[in-house]
Amino acid sequence: MGEATFAPNDLLVSDVPVITRNITIVSGQNLKRGAVLDNITASDKYTLSASAAADGSQTPALVLATDCDASAGDVVAAAYASGAFDSTKLILGAGHTAAAAAYASGAFDSTKLILGAGHTAATVEAAFRKAGAPLYVRVLK
Repeated sequence: MGEATFAPNDLLVSDVPVITRNITIVSGQNLKRGAVLDNITASDKYTLSASAAADGSQTPALVLATDCDASAGDVVAAAYASGAFDSTKLILGAGHTAAAAAYASGAFDSTKLILGAGHTAATVEAAFRKAGAPLYVRVLK
């Protein structure tokens, strides 16, 4: 197995409770802290979420907590299941925007969201509910 490292980069921007969990990153990837992930249904291993994926990884669920080099094999790494994140530090897969990768609990104006191809406010909300905890993204100016 490969190695995962932690390099702080101000990804977390608030005192919103942070929940982490250990996940397996599928081999063939070299991901940086802040990558927005979801799991491949068949293997339950995680990959960078892309909205056009057809393997179950198309709905953002977690944010990678550490740099993770899985190019030579699967790697166990920590991921955030909740927290407040600087949207400029998130690494998004094809077809995703920071708004599509965010779900704020409570009411939000879905007309203000910019969603990746194939997503609606309902599918984004469902993706984060599936993950079991909301992810908050704060856009810093």
